[in-house]
Amino acid sequence: MRWALVRVCLAVTTMVVVAFAVPLGLVVREMARDRAFSNAEREAAVVVPALSITTDREELERVVASAGSDDGMAVHIPAGDGRAAVDLGRRRAAEADVVAVRKLGRASTAEVPGGSVLLQPVALGLGTVVVEVYVPESEVTNGVGTAWAVLAGVGIALVLGSVAVADRLGVRMVRPARRLVEGAHELGEGKLGARVPEEGPDELRRAAVAFNSMADQVVQLLANERELAADLSHRLRTPLTVLRLNAASLGDSPAAEQTRTAVAQLEREVDTIIRTAREAKPQTTAPGAGAGCDAAEVVRERMAFWSALAEDEGRKVRTAGVDRPVRIPVARADLAAALDALLGNVFRHTPEGTAFAVDVHNGGDAVIVLVSDAGPGIPDPETAMARGRGSGTTGSTGLGLDIVRRLAESTGGDVRIGRSVLGGTEIRVWLQLDGRAPLRRGHRGAVRKRRRTAAG
Repeated sequence: MRWALVRVCLAVTTMVVVAFAVPLGLVVREMARDRAFSNAEREAAVVVPALSITTDREELERVVASAGSDDGMAVHIPAGDGRAAVDLGRRRAAEADVVAVRKLGRASTAEVPGGSVLLQPVALGLGTVVVEVYVPESEVTNGVGTAWAVLAGVGIALVLGSVAVADRLGVRMVRPARRLVEGAHELGEGKLGARVPEEGPDELRRAAVAFNSMADQVVQLLANERELAADLSHRLRTPLTVLRLNAASLGDSPAAEQTRTAVAQLEREVDTIIRTAREAKPQTTAPGAGAGCDAAEVVRERMAFWSALAEDEGRKVRTAGVDRPVRIPVARADLAAALDALLGNVFRHTPEGTAFAVDVHNGGDAVIVLVSDAGPGIPDPETAMARGRGSGTTGSTGLGLDIVRRLAESTGGDVRIGRSVLGGTEIRVWLQLDGRAPLRRGHRGAVRKRRRTAAG
């Protein structure tokens, strides 16, 4: 905007300067020419009284010499009464021009080498005498160059002045707009304290007021949501306490111990939700260097947890690729929550006895976690990935898959839903290790190769 305003002002000012300076320069040149020929007319008028008094050649030559300058004057006396034509002074005009002026009886100008001549006729008793006055080109253009230089300097000064004024106006308009853009970026990055000065033109000032009001409302809405999430989570403490007391009375069986472990984990998750919801500032920074976990260890741990339930329901379970450490750039709790969401969906949406498998493939620059089952599959994967919609079955909201998707995208990866080799659903979680965009070609073949190796 700033440079556009400067260019517009430059173009307009240049056109105005040209429109006025060019005609004014032509007027100055014409005035210089008129001044030069006016001086020539005055010089010609000096010899007219002498011509009316005497026709003596010597007297006229002295008059011409005293009136002319550097041989700049000549007098042409016509022939008559047995007298030959006489030319006094240095003649420059052509004979035809002199005869034409004598016939017309009015002054005229003619071009000659080095300038122009003024031919002034004077009617006397002996005939029409023509007085010739030479006007050199330097006298005609005297002062014109200086005047044009002054006009050019004034025009350039006007153009530069207008550009400077336009630039200041552009800065006054652009600076508030730039601050508004920066504030919007900061707010989008999670800096909830971002505000912009309410200054500048009236329109931008109103935009700044609206932005600051919007930012205040966003902060208030987030605070209300955090409090609501904390309050709702806190309400879970009462039924969790009842569950913990009931689990304590179940005895020492493996199922009882598993129930107590699940209740304890649920209590920890609720506490984490409450603490996170009541934080004054949202978490907007990525994990630092060294952050992450061993995916193989987390998969082994969560599969050990879910295997007991799988055994009770008669499900066959298989894992692959967890025999060696696989480091990934995500927190242990986040990966565990994502695996629980995926495995929970298997138990929730497939019949008892349905087999499932978890494969981990380390591709060097990315890690792929595959959760496969032999269930009926997902008819509309796109809808299943939509947060708040799910697959359409009872109890499906899409929040579990949304957790998995956000986990993968935080590393530059993605989540895909397809058909598994077991005949049901295959959910592929692509975790990028170097933050680059996920690979699109070749990974499916690598995954199949890994599966064949594990099966063998």
